[in-house]
Amino acid sequence: MIKKEDLVERIEKTDLERIPGNNNVWGKYIYLDNNLVLIVGYEEEKTSKVPDGDEETVKNYYWFWEVRNSDTWDILFENYDKVFSFCESEMGTYSDQDRIEDVVGDIDEAEVCTWSEQDWIEDISEDIANEVLEWSSSIQIA
Repeated sequence: MIKKEDLVERIEKTDLERIPGNNNVWGKYIYLDNNLVLIVGYEEEKTSKVPDGDEETVKNYYWFWEVRNSDTWDILFENYDKVFSFCESEMGTYSDQDRIEDVVGDIDEAEVCTWSEQDWIEDISEDIANEVLEWSSSIQIA
C-alpha cells in the first residue's frame, strides 16, 4: 500500500488535464497499486445566469475525487460532496489573473469569494490522501 506522504506528493505534483467531453472539468489520474486509479479534479458549478459585461461574476468550482478499477473503469469510491471548493471572479474581460483590483479599484476578497479557502490542491491534498487510504484499506480487508 502507498504511504501517505507519497500519495500527498503525487496528488500535488501530478498535472491536471481537461477531461475529454467536459469543458469545465479538470482532473489528474494517479495510478495506484492493485489496479486502482485515483482521479482528483474540479468542476465548475453550473449557473443559469448569463453575466452582464460590466457586472462582476463569480465562478464556483468544486473539488472531487474518486477511486476506479483501472481495468474495468468501475467506480469503487467517490467523493462529490462539494465540501472543498474555490472560486474566481471576472469582470468584463478581466479575471482574477488580471488582478481586477488593478482595473476597478480595491475589492475586498471576502466580499467576492466568502468561502474560497481551497484554491490550491496543496490546501486539501492531505484530506484526499486520508480518505483514499481509508478506502484502500477497506479494499484490502475485503
